[in-house]
Amino acid sequence: MPKDTLTITDNRTGKTYEVPIENGCIRTHALRQIKTGDDDFGLMGYDPAFLNTANCKSAITFIDGDKGILEYRGYPIEQLAEKSSFLEVAYLLLNGELPQQKDLDQFTHLVTHHTLVHENIKSFMDGFRYDAHPMSMLASTVAALSAFYPDAKHTRDERSRRIQITRLIAKMPTIAAFSYRHTMGLPYIYPDNDLSYVANFLTMIKRIGTTTYKVHPVLEKALDVLFILHADHEQNCSTTSVRTVGSSEVDPYSAVSAGVGALYGPLHGGANEAVLRMLREIGHISKIPDFIKQVKGGEGEKKLMGFGHRVYKSYDPRAKVIKRVADEVFEVTGKNPLLEIALELERIALEDEYFVKRKLYPNVDFYSGLIYEAMGFQAEMFPVLFAIPRTVGWCAQWEEMVKDSEQKIARPRQVYTGSGRRDYIAMDKRPSPQK
Repeated sequence: MPKDTLTITDNRTGKTYEVPIENGCIRTHALRQIKTGDDDFGLMGYDPAFLNTANCKSAITFIDGDKGILEYRGYPIEQLAEKSSFLEVAYLLLNGELPQQKDLDQFTHLVTHHTLVHENIKSFMDGFRYDAHPMSMLASTVAALSAFYPDAKHTRDERSRRIQITRLIAKMPTIAAFSYRHTMGLPYIYPDNDLSYVANFLTMIKRIGTTTYKVHPVLEKALDVLFILHADHEQNCSTTSVRTVGSSEVDPYSAVSAGVGALYGPLHGGANEAVLRMLREIGHISKIPDFIKQVKGGEGEKKLMGFGHRVYKSYDPRAKVIKRVADEVFEVTGKNPLLEIALELERIALEDEYFVKRKLYPNVDFYSGLIYEAMGFQAEMFPVLFAIPRTVGWCAQWEEMVKDSEQKIARPRQVYTGSGRRDYIAMDKRPSPQK
């Protein structure tokens, strides 16, 4: 009769072990019982970059990369992008269910009325050089919030957690906008409680020389959809960073700052900027065949940026939505001149056996940079635009980790490959280094 176990025979000793299987996983700690002798620490798993290791159980986001499925709390991302709003999705991610209207109104009110930051935050941000990268400013300022809210250290107190989460979601657009204005040499614009979450952010970014600024509704809706698409994405690099740092029971501002730092990396939050660099390098649709030939060269001459994904082995479901959003944005802003190149690259990648065989389909980064640029954002702001909505996912994942009784402070093992024990050598007796 079938059993939910795995039988392992250690060919070194001939011993057999039976390990339980739960949710398609074995607990790697169970491997510790597999030893060659009493002085053996026990078998470990070795998995650089966590390619096949689950570090948590989560009920927040489901991804099936082979089928191109992304769901928040069971709801398909396509439906949420079409029918929902970002703050409604934020409520869903944090609470597990879609809100009733009164619940959404209350949540929206709380977020809206926590958008202001302490005046000393402005002074803190003024201390950065005029050319500081917005992500550096964002990461540092978010970390500094823990100094303004010392009650945030009470991570086991549910009421305190929710207050900090509300503050983070509310203040992230304000800090992001201030970082942009600082790098542009513009005065800071305070939040406006009469505006929506997205319209408020765009106003703090764009308003110059007037007391009023009207956000175009198409652009407001487009950014709202982009925020939904970026709200969470399971155990990626930045989310894992938030969980790992948060496992020490540090305040959520410090944990989220770690997530911002991880997102700053070009392999994570900077991917859409790399797409724009690639498109500009190609320059014209007539040069695509030569570029594709270099990509196929197999010697790393050129890389096809914005295609393929660690998780998705079919079309990224977010990319399907974002392509529609791009069309709507370009109707307002005019087409980005790089769009023609992007469309032709996508056509080739979806038809060429070389790319199809390797499952290199467009991902969310392929079109998002084109949209952000069309909306007037510099490339340096792209990861900041990513960090604003991802704050919701980080907070949901952080709180889930805090409430999980199985979680302990993160402490991975290592495989030591250094020297064996050796005695100290006096300076005058040390051999010359090998050249």
